[in-house]
Amino acid sequence: MTNPHFNPDLDLVLERETTVAPELVWKAWTTPELLQQWFTPKPWTTPIVELDLKPGGRFRTVMRGPEGEEFDGTGCILEVVPNEKLVWTSVMGPEFRPALAPEGGFGFTATILISPTENGSRYVAHVMHTDPAGKTQHEEMGFH
Repeated sequence: MTNPHFNPDLDLVLERETTVAPELVWKAWTTPELLQQWFTPKPWTTPIVELDLKPGGRFRTVMRGPEGEEFDGTGCILEVVPNEKLVWTSVMGPEFRPALAPEGGFGFTATILISPTENGSRYVAHVMHTDPAGKTQHEEMGFH
């Protein structure tokens, strides 16, 4: 990872190459019906996704566990560059309102970078956490 802002104590990074075009990777990240299909590791599901793809817009997911427990994560979109970059944070709500991490949750800012490759695309998900405990919790939830 060559990102100069990467902090191994606070950050998680997932890098993947795929044979689909960048536009399709973007669509998977920005179309609620598609995001619902893969956003959480099984047996968890994501029954609710709300996206308002503009700076200050809502990025909301509700994750449901196998016992019916729910984790509602509402954040604020910070940057949108179609087919290339999506950035959002859980420490702000829509319209850039300050927010606290949900009870049992953690504060983070996520950056998704998508770039074309010879055979498809490469994407990098970089998630910066407010503290090491949040990083560990996110990792244990299946971020890998």
